[in-house]
Amino acid sequence: MTYHRLDPKRTAVLFFDMLNAYYRGADSATQGRMAPVVANCVRLMVAARGAGIPIFYAKADHRPDLADSVTLVTDTDQHLQPWPDPEHPRRFSPSARQGTWEGEVIQEISPQPGDYMIPKHRWSAFHQTHLELSLRTRGIDTIVLAGGSTDVGVASTAYSARDRDFNVVIVQDACIATQMDNHQQLMARIFPRMARVRTTDQVLEMMGTTLTPRPLPCEGRGDL
Repeated sequence: MTYHRLDPKRTAVLFFDMLNAYYRGADSATQGRMAPVVANCVRLMVAARGAGIPIFYAKADHRPDLADSVTLVTDTDQHLQPWPDPEHPRRFSPSARQGTWEGEVIQEISPQPGDYMIPKHRWSAFHQTHLELSLRTRGIDTIVLAGGSTDVGVASTAYSARDRDFNVVIVQDACIATQMDNHQQLMARIFPRMARVRTTDQVLEMMGTTLTPRPLPCEGRGDL
């Protein structure tokens, strides 16, 4: 391991919840905010494939009946809005469910044969999944992490990776959050204590690949 370089044999790229539900199924404003993030994820994917770096996709995989979802006692909902009746908070209702279009990885970074799919039921991509086993069996000790949300699944996965003694590189312009001030605080003040925080350009340099052009994401839900 070196600080400025990534060893392709010991590195994996992990895309977190880059799913139709959160991009093509979102409103136009959200799609506009996410477009540059998607473009950077495409660049990471192309570079990783060119360098022989394995790609992992962590994806929400909730039961259609949401029997694997629970109601927790919290101050606010996912958008930081206080509950109208705190004694009866609304059950978290994830939109990415098994066997649905919403639960599939976006076409721009479609999985290929040989890639790793990591179905998950909680925020961390490590929680009761085969992610750690699959990384260890390939001798991987470094994870390049991208996707969203920064302050939810990305943060939870980064903490879990750190506790399992993995090196983590978090790609700041290939991650996104609903509250971007949370994204900025994590990138500036939290993640540097457990990881290397880099831009997409910097990660491509660390991979030793030629910088790839920034592709424009496909437009229109019908493309997927």
